[in-house]
Amino acid sequence: MGWVFIACAAIFEMVGVVGLKLFSQVKKLIHGVLFFGGFALSFLFLYQSFNFVQISIAYAVWVGLGTAGAVVINMIFFDEPRSINRIMSVILIVIGVTGLKLVS
Repeated sequence: MGWVFIACAAIFEMVGVVGLKLFSQVKKLIHGVLFFGGFALSFLFLYQSFNFVQISIAYAVWVGLGTAGAVVINMIFFDEPRSINRIMSVILIVIGVTGLKLVS
C-alpha cells in the first residue's frame, strides 16, 4: 500500500509542478488550484506512505519520480530542450528509483 501512496504522491507532485509553471505565467484560479492542490495532495500521500515504507526510501523515490516526470512533462508540453543528455539523465533517475524499490 505504501508504494501506491508514493506513486500517487509523485503524480500529484507533477500536477503541482505543472500548476506552478502555469501559475507563474498567468495568475488564474485554476492554475493556483493545480499548484497548491497538487503539492498539498502530494505531501499528504507522501506522509501516508511513511506508515509502510522507510522515510528515506519513500522520500527518495518520490523526489526521483516527481523530478523525472516533471522533466518529461516540460519537454513534451512546454517545449523545454530535448537533448540526449537530458533524456539519459531521466533514464538514470528512473533506474536509481527502481533500484531503491527493488532493495527495500
